Amino acid sequence: MRHPDTAIPVYAERRARLAAALGEGIAVVPTAPERPRNRDTHFPYRFDSHFYYLSGFAEPEAALVLVGGEPPRSILFCREKNVERELWEGARHGPEGARERFGFDEARPIGSLDAALEELLGNRPLLAYPVGADAGWDARAMQWLNAVRARSRAGVAAPASIQDVRVLVDEMRLRKDRHELAVMRRAARISAGAHRRAMRFARPGRTEYEVEAELLHEFRRQGAQFPAYWPIVAGGANACVLHYVENNAALADGALLLIDAGCELDGYASDITRTFPVNGRFAAGQRDVYQLVLAAQLAAIEKARPGCAWNEPHDAAVRALAQGLIDLGLLAGGLGEVLEKETYKRFYMHRTGHWLGLDVHDPGEYKQQGAWRTLAPGMALTVEPGLYIRAADDVPEALRDIGVRIEDDVVVTETGCEVLSAEAPKRIEDIEALMRDARAAD
Repeated sequence: MRHPDTAIPVYAERRARLAAALGEGIAVVPTAPERPRNRDTHFPYRFDSHFYYLSGFAEPEAALVLVGGEPPRSILFCREKNVERELWEGARHGPEGARERFGFDEARPIGSLDAALEELLGNRPLLAYPVGADAGWDARAMQWLNAVRARSRAGVAAPASIQDVRVLVDEMRLRKDRHELAVMRRAARISAGAHRRAMRFARPGRTEYEVEAELLHEFRRQGAQFPAYWPIVAGGANACVLHYVENNAALADGALLLIDAGCELDGYASDITRTFPVNGRFAAGQRDVYQLVLAAQLAAIEKARPGCAWNEPHDAAVRALAQGLIDLGLLAGGLGEVLEKETYKRFYMHRTGHWLGLDVHDPGEYKQQGAWRTLAPGMALTVEPGLYIRAADDVPEALRDIGVRIEDDVVVTETGCEVLSAEAPKRIEDIEALMRDARAAD
């Protein structure tokens, strides 16, 4: 992970905001454990997003403790330096190096965490930690509290309240700061470049996994550490399976190829979907469906602006798609009837977007007190309508087994929104021109 010195104050400011919300309480935010993939090997390590958001610290076996009050304190517990282990696994910051590098008030060995919490929690009103996220951490929290309660006859009181710290951090993460948006812009540019590369590469007879390899190559070549999720590379009827990831079929001449793929850069996700013809030219039926989805997406993006409710982009997309399905002869009845009975869900069964950030599906409530949340500057979301038309007797042959989704990463601004992934072509003429030029260069 890249940690420019200019980013360190950003993490300190986030910790200060959380500490202020704690009052005199204490928050414990652990990072994720390493997870085995098979015997003697682990999955590539990925830190816990809440922990990283507050610390910028990417090593495993670590926890952040925030002590509220005046002045507040931040304490990182992490692995100690170990020459032998570092020979095998790479350098560690160690407590002192981490304190200096990342701007914590204190840093201590991870092995001292339990004893420290049993002491720190004395006479504190609140313990905030990720309640219920992990049985091991739940047990440790009870151990800390019981140890403090055992000192009650000495006049030491245990916290009377327990709170899920994720509720507080989720709300903080909902509106992205300048540092986050800079990383997300670069992640979106890398992913957009990967989609352009896939369009140039695709040919009838090549396979979905060959296209997948082009995407992954471009992610890593441009400095992204991981895919944010496993790419969906779905040709023909496979595009009608929303989470298709087998990516093992041959690409047929005359079929569409749906690619849902995004990289993760310095912890931040991008999430882009494009759909295009394998042979470089949209057939008439494909063109009709694609234009309908694109119109729905543009209508939704128009509603991704401050003051609009969260559901307004979705409602705008649904209205456009429903009318289009009627016009294509795929649905009977008037627009009002189709919307009321939700018959459009046969062909469009998912929501139009989700929050985006350190997680592909970033945290944050979509409703508050039963009402859809109002969009505000700094909120980042995807806009991704689609249509999935499986073959059936009542579906015209020209429209059978067509799956189209168009997805962009959007951040709400003061006056509207910014489409972070705009460099990935989505107009029919732009897609066809890119693919035509690629073939001419062969």
